[in-house]
Amino acid sequence: MAGVYISYPFCRQKCTYCNFASGVGRAAEEREYFEALLAEVAAHRWEWTPETVYLGGGSPDRLDPADLERLLALVPGRPWREATIEAAPDDVSPDKAAEWARSGITRVSLGVQSFVEAEIRRTGRQHTAAGVAEAVWILRQAGIGRINIDLIAGLPGQTAESWEESLEWIARLAPGHVSVYMLEIDGKSRLGRELLAGGSRYGAAEVPDEETVALLYERAVAALAEMGLRRYEISNFARPGEESLHNLKYWRLEPYVGFGADAHSYDGRSRRRNAETAREYVDRFRRGRPPAVETSEAASDERFFLGLRLAEGIRLDAGGRRLHAAAIERFLRAGLLEESGGRLRLTDRGVLLSNEVFQEFLAV
Repeated sequence: MAGVYISYPFCRQKCTYCNFASGVGRAAEEREYFEALLAEVAAHRWEWTPETVYLGGGSPDRLDPADLERLLALVPGRPWREATIEAAPDDVSPDKAAEWARSGITRVSLGVQSFVEAEIRRTGRQHTAAGVAEAVWILRQAGIGRINIDLIAGLPGQTAESWEESLEWIARLAPGHVSVYMLEIDGKSRLGRELLAGGSRYGAAEVPDEETVALLYERAVAALAEMGLRRYEISNFARPGEESLHNLKYWRLEPYVGFGADAHSYDGRSRRRNAETAREYVDRFRRGRPPAVETSEAASDERFFLGLRLAEGIRLDAGGRRLHAAAIERFLRAGLLEESGGRLRLTDRGVLLSNEVFQEFLAV
């Protein structure tokens, strides 16, 4: 099942935790980027008809509905099996939701992160819990019933009690899909840089420790299971039949093509990456250069560190078992991996230590 990813790397504000190649842009910059994006999609030679479309960023909900329609009209296959747009809850309106539905959007991913006002404000977001509830209601009224809600475990000031409040809101709103991410600490976000420097801005001094974050994640796994949302990937939970068809492509190594800044493509053999920033992407467009800046052969061990993210795990063939025999045996003995029915998968403990497991397979 092939798919399309479209990057719109502009936001109303840059969240403190965000480590994506996105940011706030001037209206003229966004317009020029959009024209370059249109040109890239229009010039693409389609060797297959996509079944899924995903608009991410950034905040692609910022796109004017007429521009969104111009863009999606260039992608064959409508109506697609699934078409997702990422959105900030406070940017959802009845008119916009109706236009999305008319353009073929069937699924909306809401960047909520928390339902607790003190936590929300520290990230730079502007929504409220009541506003999220209203956005969900608006989307359902527009006929968009497939909704994902993002949460982050490990935000500054987050406690077991405040986390429970967010989980209670999930139970109340009953989305079919929830993503739970553990806060990433690296130098690509303002909060990450502050934490690494030992500072206190952005609430850095109140970020929960790793053990607490792991406990918050485990509590979410249990609570979501009680709501009928099973974990099918490390960070993703869904009711049966509401898994993200598009994102499953990445973990199952199915082909997809990416358009826009920092978009990646995979054709089943090799990978391609576009220019990382919107500025570089537009500059290449101006100079008549292709948007891709890197093409490489797919690594033979990708199926391990991608497929093992899935609860279903991976089916071991003789070559994979031979190549990674030592690592597999060590992790089986340590209780981080389990094998049954010819499939290898992470245990619950292995999920919490997944980065260490993946690193071992990458190192071969």
